[in-house]
Amino acid sequence: MLSYSAPLDDMSFVLFDLFSADEQWARMPALTDADKPLAMAVLAEAAKVAGEVMAPLYQASDAEGAHWRDGAVSAPAGFKGAFRALAEGGWFGVAGNADHGGQGLPKMLAVPLEEMLWSANVNLYLYGALTVGAAVCIDTHGDEAMKRTYLPKLYGGEWTGAMALTESHAGTDLGMIRTRATPCADGTYEITGTKIFITSGEHDVADNIVHLVLAKLPDAPAGSRGISLFLVPKHLPEGNRNTFASGSIEHKMGIRGSATSVINYDAATGYLVGAPNGGLANMFTMMNHARLSVGIQGLGWGERAHQTAPAYARERRQGRASAGPKTPDDEADSILVHPDVRRMLLTQRAFTEGGRAFAAFVGLLLDRAKCAEEAPDRKSAQAFVDLLTPVVKAFLTDRGMEGAVLAQQVFGGHGYIVEHGMEQIVRDARIAQIYEGTNGVQALDFTARKVLRDGGATLKRLLGEMVEDRVPAEFAAPLSEALAAIEAAIAHLIAGASSDPDLPGAISVDFLELTGLGIYAWLWARMAHLDSDSRHHKTEVARFFYAKLLPKTRALLASIEAGSGSVMSLPEESL
Repeated sequence: MLSYSAPLDDMSFVLFDLFSADEQWARMPALTDADKPLAMAVLAEAAKVAGEVMAPLYQASDAEGAHWRDGAVSAPAGFKGAFRALAEGGWFGVAGNADHGGQGLPKMLAVPLEEMLWSANVNLYLYGALTVGAAVCIDTHGDEAMKRTYLPKLYGGEWTGAMALTESHAGTDLGMIRTRATPCADGTYEITGTKIFITSGEHDVADNIVHLVLAKLPDAPAGSRGISLFLVPKHLPEGNRNTFASGSIEHKMGIRGSATSVINYDAATGYLVGAPNGGLANMFTMMNHARLSVGIQGLGWGERAHQTAPAYARERRQGRASAGPKTPDDEADSILVHPDVRRMLLTQRAFTEGGRAFAAFVGLLLDRAKCAEEAPDRKSAQAFVDLLTPVVKAFLTDRGMEGAVLAQQVFGGHGYIVEHGMEQIVRDARIAQIYEGTNGVQALDFTARKVLRDGGATLKRLLGEMVEDRVPAEFAAPLSEALAAIEAAIAHLIAGASSDPDLPGAISVDFLELTGLGIYAWLWARMAHLDSDSRHHKTEVARFFYAKLLPKTRALLASIEAGSGSVMSLPEESL
């Protein structure tokens, strides 16, 4: 059976050696109560829940799956009790608004916590993962009565959240939705329509499910400008069952223990969140939270896969080392002596530990954006968060999927067999590149909206801050080259986009990957600089990253500078 042990030592290194989190929090009045002893106590307790309560249910929940019967959905065996343990532990409210039942701890601390929950059992955590995003959305855009009614229950895990956007004909293009909201005399709205792919839209692990639903009012403008946001609870405040139900659950490649529903709203009672026709902008509060969370999910896959593969490689004996037997008394050496196996394991480690540092950095930016004393500092941090959100979502999930496949490859034929669990990790990891906005859409958002729209100013400012950091001499030149490649990509985008409207889309995936590799190069150089006693072996892994992974930036820049011609020239009928 697959097991999970939280990487607390590396989490501590990232938080307190790399980013001096306790010093950062001490400079933010709202976070001065947070320090290293408190943070590590929280993470240690979360590690117990992840390893002892959640992880043992992972493989069984995939085999059993969720169940649908006459509109009711039941989660796999053991999920109710495990979810109750998460709720009673307060794990959904760690960084929540303390005025409404949250604990008010730093977002930077919530990042490694969430990594554990994703790593341990994605099927289980998906029943509560959107709860935090729903709470953030309500806290940001809801009225005071709505906050008082819903936030304590959401932070406490008594109720869960769901995000209802997609319709069969409207996925990325939400302006095409047909779900309608009809005003009622009492100030509520009747919501009518069908949504698909709704994660945890119906289940039995919590007492109530709070849907945030996109719909259109009768006089709404056309397209995305006419979308409004509504809170539609499964059970109304007075206790009555609302008039919506699960029409079916999807039969999926992976995450089979998580119920993904078709939801039919039949004049269901809804409450307007924010201003009429401002729903898409309001929902982006939840969507961006979800995208960051899914990026951390990708990190979780990388960690789970990397924990499993080296352990197998140490035990698996095949062949001999090229330079001669390492263990001559045994029939064969462990496969760790083979360079290609080491390449796969080091690639996993470089991307996983680099991803952990990147996620923590964005967590720190979120704390600064909310809690920094000076308004310019808050504004600057928020600009970086907005810029990096699509990079977190896409780059971390791409690397998580890569890590899962590499781990399966280390297992060889055994990785293809159900009992070892690697094929489940590969199946489950795949969805993170698709939901909450496909990674291609994230790349286009990053390139066309985040970079092109401000002429690359925010990304250049971030690169400027990276250049100022002290790094070991052996990494200085290749780091400068990688960051210069990003600068060159920005220049190419700015120069060519006005005359070639296909350029941003044609180069976007390469541009995002180039940026991700550059950020990891910066973080690995910083980690190597701090690892003076080599206790964490950061310098050795950094050397591998710089020698074997970072050179891809040259190919990516060449692809970017090749433009859109070869992508768009073939006639559609020939594709």
